[in-house]
Amino acid sequence: MSRSERLFSLLQALRRFRRPVSGKALAAELGVSMRTLYRDIATLQAQGADIAGEPGVGYVLRPGFILPPLMFSQDEIEALVLGSRWVASRGDDSLGLAARDVLAKIAAVLPADLRDNLDAANLFAVPGKSAADTAELGAIRKAIRFERKLSIRYQDGRGADTTRLIWPFALGFFDRVHVVVAWCELRQDYRHFRTDRIAELNLTEVRYKQRRQALLKEWRAMENIPPP
Repeated sequence: MSRSERLFSLLQALRRFRRPVSGKALAAELGVSMRTLYRDIATLQAQGADIAGEPGVGYVLRPGFILPPLMFSQDEIEALVLGSRWVASRGDDSLGLAARDVLAKIAAVLPADLRDNLDAANLFAVPGKSAADTAELGAIRKAIRFERKLSIRYQDGRGADTTRLIWPFALGFFDRVHVVVAWCELRQDYRHFRTDRIAELNLTEVRYKQRRQALLKEWRAMENIPPP
């Protein structure tokens, strides 16, 4: 285990305890000597961690401390890399650029050894066939973010056109299609709309009546979908 990983593990261990925990218990959990533990605690304190306590009494990390260079474990780094690469290859242009920017920002705050792991992560999102979208995904995401109604002209699987006023609250990214999950005023029920079948789309300034979190919760319950 590198020193950066060890400091991260110590920080995570301290975050789990609301009351002082003995140095002996911390050293045993981390598999280090008491001398190493005292040195690592001093290092965290020097970097701004508000760790109260002393040898023989116990230690506690006061809330509100974030240490940017040590925010991620190796597994978390790999999850971020894989997720960002998937979004960069499957999302719309705006999301793809944002995903690449996220990786760049993460790399900028990681210490050298963890930054090398970020660059060398052997996890790849294999490019697939892009969804054939006619709708503007950026407008849909904006409608979801600000809880605005969307006016759409939608073509179903049989080619029939309908005009709908919907309350979008989720957007699903599948390999070959993107799906908007929304409350449909015409049907007075939840509906799923493939974005490649949305012929026209207009973002309104009208805010829908319920919060998107409430709509999502109710839809999940109806579909028997567990929370993420």
